[in-house]
Amino acid sequence: MNGTDAPGPDRLARVFLTRVVEPGDEVGGRWVRERGPLEVVRRLREDEPLPGVTPRRWEGLRARAAAAEPVRDLEVAGAAGVRFVCPGDAEWPGTLDDLGDARPLGLWVRGRPSLRMWALRSVAVVGARACTEYGAHMAATLAAGLAERGWVVVSGGAYGVDGAAHRGALGAGGATVAVLACGVDRPYPRGHTELINRIAGQGLVVGELPPGDHPTQSRFVLRNRVIAALTRGTVVVEAAYRSGSLVTARAAQRLGRHTMGVPGPATSGLSAGVHEILRGEGAVLVTDAAEVAELVGDMGDLAPDRRGPVLPRDLLEPGARRVLAALPGSRSVTADEVARGAGTSPDDAIARLYELRALGYVERHGDGWKLTRQAMVSVRGGGSPC
Repeated sequence: MNGTDAPGPDRLARVFLTRVVEPGDEVGGRWVRERGPLEVVRRLREDEPLPGVTPRRWEGLRARAAAAEPVRDLEVAGAAGVRFVCPGDAEWPGTLDDLGDARPLGLWVRGRPSLRMWALRSVAVVGARACTEYGAHMAATLAAGLAERGWVVVSGGAYGVDGAAHRGALGAGGATVAVLACGVDRPYPRGHTELINRIAGQGLVVGELPPGDHPTQSRFVLRNRVIAALTRGTVVVEAAYRSGSLVTARAAQRLGRHTMGVPGPATSGLSAGVHEILRGEGAVLVTDAAEVAELVGDMGDLAPDRRGPVLPRDLLEPGARRVLAALPGSRSVTADEVARGAGTSPDDAIARLYELRALGYVERHGDGWKLTRQAMVSVRGGGSPC
């Protein structure tokens, strides 16, 4: 059964409970696991307290239950193009089950693609809301590169790094998912209404909260566990020490997912949190999409070898490089001195020096040999002698 079929009692019970139980509530999750959603709803309606909560907390849940209208919520969602996906549905991502009793009761999904299929090859790109220009550039570039490689980019729809990641993926014609901390029929933040609507048109917008529900600080934090669980790995682009994106990274680590960080300036407070997880929490340093894909992808998804440019001196034979290295930069020396410095015979040193002169590395001064001006740049500074 999927979210567009006539709702059965179990689905209605789960929709009911999204109005009652807060996201990530492990006590409520345990009730559902041990008793089933129908029994939990019955106990709430008939005021038969369940274990693990105080009388005051039970009364609060009862007050919410009294206002819950699951059929109406499904009607409102349907009118907004939103479906409800829950455990047991073909579209349910099995990776969310790793959350245990903190697993969502279900997810409200806006957009046409299959959430389960997209989650199979997805990467989270998260970071600071008040990011720097560097952070926005890195997020967009990473997301575009991942999208071009066929990866789905998942983020939280927020300002800063999240928005840059979504735009990078969309700009590359790729797939992206926004996980919201509110009802998916009411985009938040409002300044991202156009972006979130665009994501819903080309990708997916998902959330645990029923239609019209509002975000809170705790819901933002708990939303991050869904981002971590949905994806094969999480990349943190910029984050201060108390950034919510570090919550996503640490949740990914607990779930056994890959955790990655993009380094930034050592002087930037917005990179301090990233550097902390790179230094002491097992995150892997990444600088581009190829490195991310190598880590989270299948065998054979290798990033290219990284090396500096090949310089003319790199093409010299080892003996010639040793002779070149034996020449001081400020004065001329005899062939015997060069031979001693290079650890070779005088005859071999002379042969190598004439070879190096033909290539423009050295010049003869009477009985001595000296580096050319171009060679001094090449040997000391990395340029070409030619």
